[in-house]
Amino acid sequence: MSDRKDKKEKAIKKKSSKRNLLMDIFDIIEAVILSVVISILLLTMVFKTGYVEGKSMETTMHEGDRYVVSGLFYTPKQNDIIVFQPKINKDDTKLWVKRVLAIEGQTVEIDSETHIILVDGIPFIDEVIRGETLPGTMDYPLVVPPGQVFVLGDNRGMSRDSRDQQLGCIDRRKILGRVIFRFYPTDTAGFVK
Repeated sequence: MSDRKDKKEKAIKKKSSKRNLLMDIFDIIEAVILSVVISILLLTMVFKTGYVEGKSMETTMHEGDRYVVSGLFYTPKQNDIIVFQPKINKDDTKLWVKRVLAIEGQTVEIDSETHIILVDGIPFIDEVIRGETLPGTMDYPLVVPPGQVFVLGDNRGMSRDSRDQQLGCIDRRKILGRVIFRFYPTDTAGFVK
């Protein structure tokens, strides 16, 4: 009788251990799937990645630099480096990277002789610029319209930006977000200012 009872208990334990193993495997699969879904949501809704094309942001960012952009609850601020979709050509899908010089309601002036930039009458001191800041084809003083920002590239002589009437001020709805981190090349990886 006890021999039969022992066999029955062993059979129950064996079934139980198989069931536990199966449950562990399902738990692992569930955790992996949940991690993948959360990663996809973060990368599509909170963070995006991109890369720099051209020389317009030198010396801050260089051609081929790869970056992370955050657009969740983002409100542009002066001096932020942003990524946006230009409104020049409807078929153009390239994203542009520029620095915010002024936000809505601020007045921008660029002196054609001294190349000094004034924002609300105060000289805009930017230690990262390269090249002279020519006024471009815009008329100054320029008041940035509601819902828009005025952007410049850091390499002013090589940048097509808000100084060009064809591009002009950038609609905030076209802004994907602010560049927060450069991850490639690895020797210059870090937060972007």
